[in-house]
Amino acid sequence: MLQAADRSRFRALTAALVCGSLVAACSDMYYDRRDTVSFQAGDAVAANKVVHAVDMWPAAAGYRDIESNGQKMQGAVERYRTNKVTPPVGIGTSTITPAQSAPAAAPSTSP
Repeated sequence: MLQAADRSRFRALTAALVCGSLVAACSDMYYDRRDTVSFQAGDAVAANKVVHAVDMWPAAAGYRDIESNGQKMQGAVERYRTNKVTPPVGIGTSTITPAQSAPAAAPSTSP
């Protein structure tokens, strides 16, 4: 059985631990609310650009009614499910192919 002094010391330690954990939990909230642009807070030029920008996104970015072909989508999903995916054809940006270079001639030894 704990004596009165031990109980008092135990209660004081418990109270100190509870208060310390509560204060530590508040510090995270305090440090997140800084009066700076970012945690690095050294990018004044970029911050000024953002402040003076009217609208960074084009008007078409807000358009959410995107039309699609459901039959094509269903066919694509079915080909993927049955592992019959066809590789795309002609996805390159250019139709020009590099020319084959002729083999280098042997260096001449004449003076």
